[in-house]
Amino acid sequence: MPSLFDPVRLGPLTLRNRTIRAAAFEGMAPGHEVSDALVDYHRAVAQGGVGMTTVAYAAVAQSGLAFAHQLWLRAEALPGLRRLTDAIHAAGAKASIQLGHCGNMAKPATAGGRALAPSAKFNLYGPVWPRAMSLEDLRVVARQFGDAVRVAKDAGFDAVELHAGHGYLLSQFLSPYTNRRTDAYGGSLENRARFLREVMAQVRRAADGLALVVKMNLRDGFEGGQPLEEGVEVAKLLEQDGADALVLSGGFVSKAPMFIMRGDTIAPELARRMSPWWMKAFVSAFGEWLIPPVPYADHYFLEDACVVRREVKLPLVYVGGVASRAAADRVLAEGFDAIAMARALLREPDFVERLRREGEAGESRCDHCNHCAARIYTTSAACHHLVGRDAP
Repeated sequence: MPSLFDPVRLGPLTLRNRTIRAAAFEGMAPGHEVSDALVDYHRAVAQGGVGMTTVAYAAVAQSGLAFAHQLWLRAEALPGLRRLTDAIHAAGAKASIQLGHCGNMAKPATAGGRALAPSAKFNLYGPVWPRAMSLEDLRVVARQFGDAVRVAKDAGFDAVELHAGHGYLLSQFLSPYTNRRTDAYGGSLENRARFLREVMAQVRRAADGLALVVKMNLRDGFEGGQPLEEGVEVAKLLEQDGADALVLSGGFVSKAPMFIMRGDTIAPELARRMSPWWMKAFVSAFGEWLIPPVPYADHYFLEDACVVRREVKLPLVYVGGVASRAAADRVLAEGFDAIAMARALLREPDFVERLRREGEAGESRCDHCNHCAARIYTTSAACHHLVGRDAP
């Protein structure tokens, strides 16, 4: 079994160890630009020992924006992006950036128009009523993914992570819950995967020397969503289409958000921070029904992820419930190539270095209360143990 601190290769890229800061939304890009806070956080994580840190949820186009404090990957952002990658590299880590499009999560005021989605199906979690994408929309957005990769390359990133999970646009096409199309992009899994594969072709051509990682769902986490059997088939398609590694996750932000992270529900803290008043009242009344807690357990995606491990040969990055050295070693023993963590590195940016020092005794101080996740809708992600529950 490889050690957590052995180097690992993902396509053209070699990491100094097998730890990755997972692409969890930071909420540190006001005006869609890199902020000092975003640079400082990723610098701290890199100094704390990770092999690679992933800047999260960067929209490939204005239509893909969900928040006013979300990064938009475009030429105007290059100076800040270069400052960010320089800081990460100076601390000895590799830099990756997650490329995404929020699809039916977009708000017109932020996205510049009505939300795009596979089908015009109401999203209660928005609340948003999107329009179904035309064939021209599909071509435009696929090109925008490729253009975003070129910006990432110019900015000095070592890898890009294509976000095809968690119920955002690419995942919305894969899921039978959100994809009700009757054309060549709906129906069978072959058809539902068609748009993802067209985006992959654009991204693969543009990457040209960058590692191409794809985050995908093992399953959507609810009845009527994408099941594990289809998740396995998607993994095989992505291997065929040239992915250098896959990050195996699960869950759906607009249907099963707690399936993604497990632990306490975010509903009460979300309601406390929300505006306008009617959204606050709605979430206060119905939030725990819409977003019920799902118990936390170590390596909660591992059983499903092992099914994919048996079916593909490319490197696999495990994410989900790795909060100790023992949990990390268990995952590596099952044949996974690297491990991604998010909440543990919000609680302690130097958690990886502490694992190195403490060995088998190393365990995260994160209590999985998910306060950090509730904050990101209105402000930046942060652990309440560090900033206090009432911090602005």
